[in-house]
Amino acid sequence: MTERPASPKLKTRAMPEERPRAGGPRAIADLMPDIGRAAFRKFGFVQSSIVTRWAEIAGAHYASISAPESIRFPVGKKAGGTLQLTVMSGHAPMIQHMLPDIVERVNRFFGYAAVAKVALRQGDILPATPERRPPPRNLKPVPVELGDSLRDIGDPELRAVLESLAQGLANSSGLPKIG
Repeated sequence: MTERPASPKLKTRAMPEERPRAGGPRAIADLMPDIGRAAFRKFGFVQSSIVTRWAEIAGAHYASISAPESIRFPVGKKAGGTLQLTVMSGHAPMIQHMLPDIVERVNRFFGYAAVAKVALRQGDILPATPERRPPPRNLKPVPVELGDSLRDIGDPELRAVLESLAQGLANSSGLPKIG
């Protein structure tokens, strides 16, 4: 005899298993560049990091008396833009002499000729205070054998990421669970 296929009403659905979370809680500050990206683009910034890393780009002295406001590109292009820079009153002549150097530093930061000229505007600059967060208490210190090799790395961001990875490996217990 031939068997009939089961009725769709009689089929039971298997309940999907709940996946374990990948990773622990994250600080809001880690998520802010992703959240603020759309707002920064709306106001003329291709990358929000030019604002947050202005002291590294322009130098500490020039960052204390100037701040980037926006970058305006020609229609349909992402190169040859105009950087709008706000400068403290009385410092504009000094910044004007340093414009070729600032343009070179900004273009080096982007990796291509993103900025062709700079427009200055005088205004008030609020002093930026670097954020100092203490490390989480539950992390073990970086093992000495890993710390010496990390000190030779010149880029501070890369060094911080590698130190974080080393701490994560030092805090792990056993092999990671996959799947």
